[in-house]
Amino acid sequence: MAALFGSRVRKLRTAAGLTQTDVGALTHVVGSRIAQIERATGAKPTLELARALDRELVADELLIDLWPYVYREAFPNWSQAFIAYSARAAVIREYASHVVPGLLQTPAYARALLSVGHSLRGAEHLEERVAARLDRQTRLAGPGRPELWIILDEAVLRRPIGGSAVMRGQLEKLLHMAEEPGITIQVLPFDQGEHGALGGSLTLLVMPDGTEVAYTEGAHHGQLTEEPHEVERFVLTYDQLRAMALPPLMSLDLIRSVLEADYRGSRIPSRSDRRRLAQQQSQQPGGRQLRGGGGRIPRRRPRP
Repeated sequence: MAALFGSRVRKLRTAAGLTQTDVGALTHVVGSRIAQIERATGAKPTLELARALDRELVADELLIDLWPYVYREAFPNWSQAFIAYSARAAVIREYASHVVPGLLQTPAYARALLSVGHSLRGAEHLEERVAARLDRQTRLAGPGRPELWIILDEAVLRRPIGGSAVMRGQLEKLLHMAEEPGITIQVLPFDQGEHGALGGSLTLLVMPDGTEVAYTEGAHHGQLTEEPHEVERFVLTYDQLRAMALPPLMSLDLIRSVLEADYRGSRIPSRSDRRRLAQQQSQQPGGRQLRGGGGRIPRRRPRP
């Protein structure tokens, strides 16, 4: 698909009487980047670049239509069918056993995570994979975004992917995303012991027509299940995990406590701290306002 995309770019460029340098200038990239795209070498084009090429070469959205197929090639073959389904899903329910799901990852967390593994072919391949992963997150911001329900194993919070600074940013993003409508985050604590999804992560997708598919994934493999009675078994497993996990508000409290205890330096106050400060505020005459971070905003003194 990358070769087909590059071939179309070359034909459109030639028909327009433009050089690779000309097209690079029009799309704000170097000419060698256009050469890489035409030869299908190096990193695959981003969606932004595909749109710019389509516009400048007057491709009538042909390149935009081709881009999703090029983009899927950045992922292993066994995950491409799942990505195609998840791009259309109306509801996404996921249990993450080891790492934060891709839909909620920060760029730094994704880069640290994707930089390990024997399948990585170099720096360009890493950036290609990071860009492809982050592009999936646009579904959560646009119209028709799916309802998202995430259960995180406590191990996800404790494992310092990328170091303390990266984890601070990642946990802060989880707290921020949990405030968005249609997004629910729960944490399954260690003390719940064994459960039916210890072997890896589990994702359930509800399609717009109401059909469901299940996807299980380990470190180096994944399996998509479409058979209804098999999917029903995974639905039951997920419901059990949801019942075992902490309720959403308690889950966010645990995320905050891990953030403060394990990855020091964050200024996010805990829910209990905010409640205590609010009580102190209500008990004081004049009811001074509180800053978002918990500090007091002093009242202005009248000028003499």
